[in-house]
Amino acid sequence: MPTKAVDAARILIVGDVMLDRYWFGEVNRISPEAPVPVVRVERREERLGGAANVARNAATLGAKTGLLGVIGADEAGDVVESLLGELGIDSYLNRDQAISTIIKLRVIGRQQQLVRVDFEDAPTDTVLRDKLTQFNALVADYDVIILSDYAKGSLVNVADMIAVAAKLGKRILVDPKGDDFARYKGASVLTPNRSELIRIIGQWKSEEELTTKAQNLRKSLALEALLLTRSEEGMTLYRDDDVTNFPAVAREVFDVSGAGDTVIATLAVMLGNGVALPEAVAIANQAGGIVVGKLGTATVTREELAL
Repeated sequence: MPTKAVDAARILIVGDVMLDRYWFGEVNRISPEAPVPVVRVERREERLGGAANVARNAATLGAKTGLLGVIGADEAGDVVESLLGELGIDSYLNRDQAISTIIKLRVIGRQQQLVRVDFEDAPTDTVLRDKLTQFNALVADYDVIILSDYAKGSLVNVADMIAVAAKLGKRILVDPKGDDFARYKGASVLTPNRSELIRIIGQWKSEEELTTKAQNLRKSLALEALLLTRSEEGMTLYRDDDVTNFPAVAREVFDVSGAGDTVIATLAVMLGNGVALPEAVAIANQAGGIVVGKLGTATVTREELAL
């Protein structure tokens, strides 16, 4: 695919915006206070997380990218805005005075994650109403809409957003969460992982049973497709009267955090450039295989995907 074509995609990401903080250090002793390692922090990194990491992935692939979400009126929110600006991502973030920006702090010693500390608050109703109004004003300017749900409260109006985007004929991709997928009805593609799908359809004993359950779910939600991400088993794409398996392409699995963000962002960018769904999934599968070989929430470049 020509590089110029990739730049044509216009992607709007809506969802739970986070800041990923990494503290790297040496571990040389156990604490005298408790049986835990003492980490002497030597380096700190800050990266976009959650829906912001999806936006980061789309922007890295050259798409015109917008991000709609909620952050706090705090230092972490300033960092998020700054990181978005460095990537040229259009920020439509609402500052909620009543909450703190969601932070995931990971402490890493000897290349291993030792602990993760989460700071999070749900957005207030007033800010969520403002966000829905803003979404209605923005959606016409984008080709593909990604709804990145991390169950942190930013997508309580997801059914309304899907209805508006569908009416305008937009491609709507959803990374779902929770016990009820009914609110995602009418989206184009859902991208659950194995554990997320099990919560909805239960366990399966065979591929045939999985196919039956997955197709029934897809039809009940009026989806164009259901894309099941299956870690070491690759991905399976369920469409009308068609099931396509994509074997895993990971050379070495180092860190799976953020892999789903990379997959859905790559899929959106490809679809935004008119690539057919099966081919777009194949490229997204390749991207997922590359990113799990990197530490933390990472991205994939066009060069790595040979685009």
